[in-house]
Amino acid sequence: MSSKLTETQEAILAFMVSHQAEKSRPPSLREIAEKFGYASSNAARSHVLALVRKGCVTDTGDGRSYAAKVKELQGQLFTVPVYGVIPAGLPADNAPEADETVRIDPAAFRLRSLRGVFALHVRGDSMVDAQIADGDIALLRKEEARPGQIVAALIDGASTLKRLVREGRRTYLRAENPRYRDLIPAESLLIQGVLVGVVGRGKR
Repeated sequence: MSSKLTETQEAILAFMVSHQAEKSRPPSLREIAEKFGYASSNAARSHVLALVRKGCVTDTGDGRSYAAKVKELQGQLFTVPVYGVIPAGLPADNAPEADETVRIDPAAFRLRSLRGVFALHVRGDSMVDAQIADGDIALLRKEEARPGQIVAALIDGASTLKRLVREGRRTYLRAENPRYRDLIPAESLLIQGVLVGVVGRGKR
């Protein structure tokens, strides 16, 4: 099975896996076309046939749909870079380059694409009440954050994983553990990514 998929192929395959899991049947070519805004089923078919050639999808034989090979793909669909450690505790410097990768099933995290997705090892216990333990891997996406979301952030130049809080004109970070105080930026607060899922590796 080839793992070299284009971004569009990754997105379509993730949709097929998710659709099969939720509705117990593969999506039709028409449903794929509608999902991705294609004018006809032929455009969807060309992408799906490319997935067939790469061993990710099989023909159902009904002439209208193709099924993702879920068992073969489970746990190894896409590879996400892990950029060192993010403290779930006090802020600290973070590694600038990926030091390893983690394989995930995008359907398990409701991800349609891996665009902007990266991962960080979690260190510390400040987010335990959000079910994020020391040793877990946090999956994050580079996107605009909303108050209430859990984010990886640079606060005054140091990284941390916390919940984003906005009260009036004040924006700051809050732990999910009462032992930790709120982090209020003295100079700067830069959101690096929004949490989209957690790979459980830590002790619970």
